[in-house]
Amino acid sequence: MTILVAHSTTPESAAALEAAYREAERRPGEPIVVFLLDGDAPDVAEATARGLTVTIERPKEFEKDPVGGVVDAATALDASVLVIGIKHRTATGKLLFGSSAQRILLDATCPVLAVKVAQG
Repeated sequence: MTILVAHSTTPESAAALEAAYREAERRPGEPIVVFLLDGDAPDVAEATARGLTVTIERPKEFEKDPVGGVVDAATALDASVLVIGIKHRTATGKLLFGSSAQRILLDATCPVLAVKVAQG
């Protein structure tokens, strides 16, 4: 099984990546696949130093529907968990702009770990 983390260039994604590392430490032997939604690939030197196996994928076929792509990738990889970063949104914001996290939570066939950025 695999730990899949959806990643972009946001603080929420950085929190999701760290949560994926912690999850991989709890599940020895499970590799992490970083599904890169946009931006540059994250530095995985810390993961390597922790003895974790990380693969980065930037699938071009999912550019039109990244949310569907994440859900499809979780299914194709037989992911044991899908890790996503979330941010607080108002009810009006959710109504007007929808919610990618909500779509993932409803459509994923595996457990989803939703991570918020730590408040400082």
